[in-house]
Amino acid sequence: MLWEPTPESIAAARVTGYARWLAAHRGLDLAGHDQLWDWSVAETAAFWESVWEYFGVLGDRGTGPPLSGGTMPDVRWFDGATLNYARNALRAAREDPARTAVIYRSEDGNGGTISYGELERAVAGTAAGLRALGVTAGDRVAAYLPNVPEALIAMLATASLGAIWSSCSPDFGPASVIDRFAQISPKVLIAVGGYTYGGKAFDRQDEVATIAAALPGLAAVVLVRSPGLEQRLAAAGLRAISWAALPGGDPGTAGDPGTAGDPGAAGDPGAAGDPGRPGDAAAPPEFTEVPFSHPLWVLYSSGTTGLPKPIVHGHGGIVLEHLKVLAFHQDLGPADTFFWYTTTGWMMWNYLAGGLLAGATVVLYDGSATYPDTGALWRLIAETGVTYAGTGAPYLLACAKAELRPAARHDLSKLRGLGSTGSPLPPEGFRWVYAEVGSDLVLGSFSGGTDLCTGFVGPSPLLPVRAGVIAGSCLGAKVAAYDVRGNPVVGEVGELVITQPMPSMPVGFWNDPGGERYASSYFADYPGVWRHGDWIMILPDGGCVIYGRSDATLNRGGVRMGTSEFYRVVERLPEIADSLVVDTGGLGRDGRLILYVVPADGCALDDRLVARIRSRLRAELSPRHVPDEIHQVPGIPRTLSGKKLEVPVRKILLGTPLAEAADPDALANPEVLASFAPGEAR
Repeated sequence: MLWEPTPESIAAARVTGYARWLAAHRGLDLAGHDQLWDWSVAETAAFWESVWEYFGVLGDRGTGPPLSGGTMPDVRWFDGATLNYARNALRAAREDPARTAVIYRSEDGNGGTISYGELERAVAGTAAGLRALGVTAGDRVAAYLPNVPEALIAMLATASLGAIWSSCSPDFGPASVIDRFAQISPKVLIAVGGYTYGGKAFDRQDEVATIAAALPGLAAVVLVRSPGLEQRLAAAGLRAISWAALPGGDPGTAGDPGTAGDPGAAGDPGAAGDPGRPGDAAAPPEFTEVPFSHPLWVLYSSGTTGLPKPIVHGHGGIVLEHLKVLAFHQDLGPADTFFWYTTTGWMMWNYLAGGLLAGATVVLYDGSATYPDTGALWRLIAETGVTYAGTGAPYLLACAKAELRPAARHDLSKLRGLGSTGSPLPPEGFRWVYAEVGSDLVLGSFSGGTDLCTGFVGPSPLLPVRAGVIAGSCLGAKVAAYDVRGNPVVGEVGELVITQPMPSMPVGFWNDPGGERYASSYFADYPGVWRHGDWIMILPDGGCVIYGRSDATLNRGGVRMGTSEFYRVVERLPEIADSLVVDTGGLGRDGRLILYVVPADGCALDDRLVARIRSRLRAELSPRHVPDEIHQVPGIPRTLSGKKLEVPVRKILLGTPLAEAADPDALANPEVLASFAPGEAR
């Protein structure tokens, strides 16, 4: 037990206020997380109806039922209701326009702030500019941008028109971007000609030109801080205009060296000189009210194998889900400053934008988490007064391994919540946070996915924090563990499934009119039940532990083992910097259990270290966990969001050619894949 809520903190939590509202308006006497969760999944329709009403969602509720149809995926939410995501995200501009909406920083410390009123004006102007380019409801706007204000403004402007947003970060290679954007045929591409990361400038003008040329339906390319590229694209027959030429197109980042190649918005004298007042001349936004399930944005599966799945989420589902999870589970409200370390190519960027729905201030960071050193994010958190921060579990583990002491070096007194996602956070990661970051904060380990654009198991201000344990299932998310026969189990590792619909489940995949690809992706194994593809153990008290992807699961002598427990043991050794484990076996067929390690600086995989690894795994896990082979490699392949590529490595070992096992443009370090070809690893 690392943290427990006090009676005072429970009484002050937003979810407790919701429980009081249920008592007053629904006659329900629900105390504590467990009773609230039981009701939320037993009365699914009534729960989501109450979320709409409790938060006063802006829109026309209509007269249809909250939930109708048959079993998943053939369900419908709020038939007849209309709303707009951007209107709800910008409602604070009507209530308190001077409140800070956005704090933005680049890795070299440059940045600024944007108020809700200024953000609304910038969105209105940008929407007018997109409308002038021919963008209307249902059209797609694609962005190749870092995590800068232009991206957030453009997303909200796109949503305000009823158009559909999609984004990739500029560290994606052009082939990977084309694989994604070509599927949705965008009308407008918004792109940056360069960016800075890890203290290095990266020119992306060639990439932008290649991407734009591969999207023949483009009406225009809008260029953010890209001097010289406009003329180049025009010479290639593409209509190209500068971001600053859009009405309200200067969000206050003129001269920000966080993107490479721009000395100060050259060629736009109107952009420099007033960095805090974007879009002053713009009229208030005109929001297009759309049906509840009208597409809001397209996200993509990781794309490590095959063409990435274009996952479509609707306005209404995202509004309700993000209001619920941010307010009830992260306890966010207008007094909070919310930060999550992410890029525009990860769903957590969309999730971070959801902080505006809660009326919070959101912090956008463009740069490396470890530049100029591993403690970069902790400095940012302290300097911007973040109250709730989030990052990937690998960053927290890297900080622990580097023996950082953030609380001793920085003023983190405002930080009351810390989120972790992307991969399981082991118990020692929990303990490091409470020892070195803060003893009186809620560490929220989340698990969810791009597929629902949320976490469906995570923290609650009403529940204690225990090392290595996710506090419980989120309200409205009926999560269960299924055994091999499809029966729910408690206290055993099983397939993570969701047995009741949630409104942020995809409205479908793009270019999948009959829904066959969508249905086969999630509902093929258990008809009417969402199979997520992770291993989970639900504890008797409702807590849970995630054990990694079920399609990367290890099977030794009929005992299923998650990869995360391997990494917890192996990477605790000071001689090991990183590791990856795969099982080459299949259904009904035994294989080899192979462990790959990246030694720490100054270390090498010798016989003594091999023996230590084997001994430690045998003692801390079981004899079944001892690998058949251990090899040294120069690096562990990861997706751009930091996930280890266990499945592609397994395919390589089973004979799949490197070029077919994984899309190199979807990887953070594609050069290391060749090390896993048979005979290459040492």
